[in-house]
Amino acid sequence: MAEHESLEFGKADFVLLDSVSLEEFMANLKLRFEKGRIYTYIGEVVVSVNPYRAMNIYGRDTIEQYKGRELYERPPHLFAIADAAYKAMKRRNKDTCIVISGESGAGKTEASKYIMQYIAAITNPGQRAEVERVKNMLLKSNCVLEAFGNAKTNRNDNSSRFGKYMDINFDFKGDPIGGHINNYLLEKVGGTGGAVRSPMVKGGSESLLRSLHVSKDPTAYSYIKVGGQVKSSINDGADFKAVADAMKVIGFTPDEIQTVYKVLATILHLGNLTFGVDGDTTLIENSKVVAVIGVLLATKEENVGKALLYRTVATGRDVIDKQHTTQEASYGRDALAKAMYERMFCWIVGRINDVIEVKNYDAKVHGKNTVIGVLDIYGFEIFQNNSFEQFCINYCNEKLQQLFIQLVLRQEQEEYQREGIPWKHIDYFNNQIIVDLVELQHKGIFSVLDEACMTVGKVTDEVFLQGLNSKLAKHAHYTSRKLSPTDKSLEFDRDFRIRHYAGDVVYSVVGFIDKNKDTLFQDFKRLLYNSSNPVLKMMWPEGKLSITEVTKRPLTAATLFKNSMIALVENLACKEPYYVRCIKPNDVKSPLLFEYERCRHQVEYLGLLENVRVRRAGFANRQEYPRFLQRYKMISEFTWPNHDLPSDKEAVKRLVQGCGFEHDVAYGKTKVFVRTPRTLFCLEEQRDEMVGRIVLFLQKVWRGTIARMRYRRMRAALIILRAYQHYKVKSYIKDVNRKFKNVRSMKDHGKHVKWPTPPKVLRKFEEALRSIYNRWWAWTLIKDLTPEEKLQIRAKVATLEALKGQRPDLGLQRTWEGNYLVSWIDSPDTASSFTLVSCELQRKDKFMRVLFSCNVRKINRFHKAEDRAVLITDRHLYKMDPLKQYKPMKSIPLYNVTGVSVSPGKDQLVVFHTKDSRDLVVCLQGMVPAGDSRIGELVGTLLSHFKSEKRKLQVNIASPIQCSMNGRKCTVIVEPKINQPQPDFTKSRSGYILAVPGN
Repeated sequence: MAEHESLEFGKADFVLLDSVSLEEFMANLKLRFEKGRIYTYIGEVVVSVNPYRAMNIYGRDTIEQYKGRELYERPPHLFAIADAAYKAMKRRNKDTCIVISGESGAGKTEASKYIMQYIAAITNPGQRAEVERVKNMLLKSNCVLEAFGNAKTNRNDNSSRFGKYMDINFDFKGDPIGGHINNYLLEKVGGTGGAVRSPMVKGGSESLLRSLHVSKDPTAYSYIKVGGQVKSSINDGADFKAVADAMKVIGFTPDEIQTVYKVLATILHLGNLTFGVDGDTTLIENSKVVAVIGVLLATKEENVGKALLYRTVATGRDVIDKQHTTQEASYGRDALAKAMYERMFCWIVGRINDVIEVKNYDAKVHGKNTVIGVLDIYGFEIFQNNSFEQFCINYCNEKLQQLFIQLVLRQEQEEYQREGIPWKHIDYFNNQIIVDLVELQHKGIFSVLDEACMTVGKVTDEVFLQGLNSKLAKHAHYTSRKLSPTDKSLEFDRDFRIRHYAGDVVYSVVGFIDKNKDTLFQDFKRLLYNSSNPVLKMMWPEGKLSITEVTKRPLTAATLFKNSMIALVENLACKEPYYVRCIKPNDVKSPLLFEYERCRHQVEYLGLLENVRVRRAGFANRQEYPRFLQRYKMISEFTWPNHDLPSDKEAVKRLVQGCGFEHDVAYGKTKVFVRTPRTLFCLEEQRDEMVGRIVLFLQKVWRGTIARMRYRRMRAALIILRAYQHYKVKSYIKDVNRKFKNVRSMKDHGKHVKWPTPPKVLRKFEEALRSIYNRWWAWTLIKDLTPEEKLQIRAKVATLEALKGQRPDLGLQRTWEGNYLVSWIDSPDTASSFTLVSCELQRKDKFMRVLFSCNVRKINRFHKAEDRAVLITDRHLYKMDPLKQYKPMKSIPLYNVTGVSVSPGKDQLVVFHTKDSRDLVVCLQGMVPAGDSRIGELVGTLLSHFKSEKRKLQVNIASPIQCSMNGRKCTVIVEPKINQPQPDFTKSRSGYILAVPGN
């Protein structure tokens, strides 16, 4: 049974209906159509309803879902039938066939294309070139045959006017190796009343149409005028290109393709020929068309005109030209057009067969060659006016329906016999009586028609009807107005009715004789055989016969059609059949409308209810024991999760007995047979209930398993991570220990040693370790220093912290003297005077030590620059006059100094900022050597002292420097000048400028 579809979509298999009635069948079909489910099973038959819209159910992902699956494992689909046919062919080495039937517009051609697409998709091992070539040819041939064998009608865009049976040959591995196509062309051309679709007219290029003398207006040609006016969803331009490309791929040469175009153009021009009379002479009224036909057929214009107007007749030894009447000429013209189309179509089919047929295949060498056949043929038709074509179509469907019932019954009987199950006889409508009515020798309708056509003298359709009335008067399925005078639905001398299995159909005999004869004057055959176009010549081999040669009377259309149908049925009967029954839901191509009566009629004449009854006559469902167990084993404790019984058959028996259904089940050799759908539904309900519980149980177990697996992985990862961390930590510590083991004996105490890269977890540890090492290294450097040296180092460190990277020369490399005025370096002549003054100041102000002293250049309160000296002690900053033996001029308490500003250049500018906004601006000078810088020493010494007293000194590095002079804000700018010998201050508008020697 079909899987994965809930009951909201109806029953996926008609066999599972609660009761077999037409009403229930139609209700289920309608529900599924409305829910977008266009496929439904009847056992192993697919019922397909044309959706009249594109559906996304034919892609590669869908193909994979059906590949290798059983029918009931997936929702109903064409792919399931195609796969079943392929598996039967491959597994059991049997020839199979897929019969697609239904009326015009029910979707048969599309179904055949999807089946071909599926078979092509699943048979592709290793992308071998030959397999690809054959599959490509088979798919492309579909396109070409559809283009030339279908017509556009008022009922259908793509009406099949030919039947196509395609055999696909497979080698022993199941790969396609070739194929063969049989065609059953019903209407050779649109003739005077048909409507052949003409993509060439609308889709051909301007240059091509010009070469064929054809215009783009379909209404200009009488044969396609009706078809040209039909509104269509078909893109003729795209279709024409697709057909041309497909013909190239198949292997048609450019000359052959051009000849096909010329034949089509000739047929169009023939339809426009008109005949008139001048006295006793028949004339062609538009003779220019004859010249065009002559060019297209590669023959002389006069020969074309003669063949259209005259018929060559051999009387004994004499040969005479008999002139046609206008009626005979018109008949000959139409017969020629039909015959040319038929020959062209048959030649195309033959040409395709030449390409795709299996060649050089030896069964002894290559293994058995198996076949899948696909039949796409016209469906049963009932029109207002049913002519010879509808009669042939309906006869064809009678033959196929008879085969369908016989094969379905035979398959059922054979399966029951194989499995050892008793078979119950089924009564069904036997189509044989209608088949005999049509095809029986001497008594059948075809025989009566052939006799009428062979009768000497003028034979009319009425004479044929009289023959039917006389021979079939007592037949239960035949009647006419003469036999039923009170039946006013029949016309005298025109209509007869046949009671088909699908219903009563009234046929009009008008045209039966002409269409059955369909004889073509020998003159046309000779005309085309003598063409200089070799392809055209090949299509008319009988044209080589001379006029006086006696030829056999050609078989009539009815006989040819009957013979082809008998051969087709014999071919299908020897294969294992699979069926697709196509239904047309409405006549307006609406994807929403389901016309109940329209569909009911099709269900009846397709015999679908009989099929359901046959399928349900014995057992509605049968499955192999392993498959049945696989699906329902969770219902029973004896079979879940696996059984320990002697066989699967015993396990199924135990399962069924446990459910209480043994009275409704039979056991075959390999299959279990379930009689009623109700049992199957009960099994499904129990299964659904158990599946929910099993799923929960499996989810619980699986989630627990997943959690345990995740825990074990996390725990293992943690153990590994810890072990790795320990390893990295140990490795790092060992590496550090090894590298720094002998640092005490190293000259630089290990400063050159490169630290190993620590693991991430030890980065902070490494920082602490480096800090410890640096402190130790620093301690080793300073432990032996004097207190004065330690003070100097602290000052240098303070300088480095405050000025590093902001001034070019900090003076760190030299020894800092500090008190330069007493060191005999800056002023050796006056050092003694400075010493006396400083001693006096120390006695007076009680300072402990001198921090810094130096000669400077400063700005006085009158904005004048003058030489001075500064002495900075731990309590005061003194200004002194070096010209007056360093007489103290003014002192600034050190606690009043808030900050120091220096420039980022090499100059020696220093600004001491005070709390009372009376800043001191000086430039250090008298350096020996001259290039030395004392700014770093001054700043570091002050910072170190302030830090020791736990006071803060603000150090600014800026250019220009902002300061306050006597309470007034001003700016000090440093400017280098080339000719400046010594640094000196000058007044500016905004403050002062320190001019320093330039480079």
